[in-house]
Amino acid sequence: MAAVSGGGESGADGGSSGEEDAGGSAGESRYRAACRACGVTPASSLLRRTVGPVLSLRHRGLGPRGAKALALSLMVDTSILMLDLSDNWLQGEGAAAIAEMLKENCYISAVDLSDNKLGIEGAKAFSAMLLENTTIVSLQLSGNEFDDHAAKYLADALTANSKVEILDLSYNKFGDKAGEILGMAIAENIGLKELKISWNHFHSQAAAALAKGLGANIYLKVLDVSYNGFGNSGAAALGQALKANNVLEELNVSNNRISVEGALHIAGGLKENKSLKRLNMTRNPMQSEGCCGVLKALQANSGTGIEILDLPLNGTSVAQELPLEHLPCL
Repeated sequence: MAAVSGGGESGADGGSSGEEDAGGSAGESRYRAACRACGVTPASSLLRRTVGPVLSLRHRGLGPRGAKALALSLMVDTSILMLDLSDNWLQGEGAAAIAEMLKENCYISAVDLSDNKLGIEGAKAFSAMLLENTTIVSLQLSGNEFDDHAAKYLADALTANSKVEILDLSYNKFGDKAGEILGMAIAENIGLKELKISWNHFHSQAAAALAKGLGANIYLKVLDVSYNGFGNSGAAALGQALKANNVLEELNVSNNRISVEGALHIAGGLKENKSLKRLNMTRNPMQSEGCCGVLKALQANSGTGIEILDLPLNGTSVAQELPLEHLPCL
């Protein structure tokens, strides 16, 4: 990890300028001035960076002040299209600075702020930004200690913003209340195509709300809810959602405490669903009965779109791509 002086290693080197014929000198000057204003030492790795559309500063220990300096230098930048600041301990203060920058910058379309301890203040800042920004299409916010309180702000943004197509909220602290709030936002969202909310604390109550949102959504194509606690009641809600939704193409429900009963509920949805292409149900105690129920449901559905099926057959994960008539149980 690069050393940080004065609380942050911040930078947008020569690559931050839209004036490539000037060798990036304008961007470097902006960055150095921002560092002086924020009282941080310029990051040499940024100053040496090759001009290009991607600015990656993973694991640099920027901190809040470093983030402020970087944000100031990127405010009028026109060359950076992808910004990766994952694992920099930005916290809410740093997130607010980046969010303010993104209200002004209309060129950056992909942002990764994973593992930055953004918390509720970060959620507020990014929610407000997403109400104004119309450029970002990919937003990674995993591992930021978002809880049920933070979910309200993020849900407001999800409801109003129609530009973000990829959103990662995995590895957070969302519980059942957050599931209810996010479920309603998913139902109303008209832009998201891929949503990752794995490794949270969603149980049956949250699962029902999320599944209801999925059933009403006609845009989402990829949903990852793995490593939660949906259980059989959550699986039943997903089964009903699969009957109503004919847009979703990939669903990951691995490691969700789904037993035979839950697997059969999902099978009921698979009998009618025609859009799903990939389904991952591994690491669930479905036993052979549950697996066979899923396989038979697919065989009974002449219009199924399933191409890849991952099941916990015989205690191991099996990615099945064979014709259904060749599968066990059939």
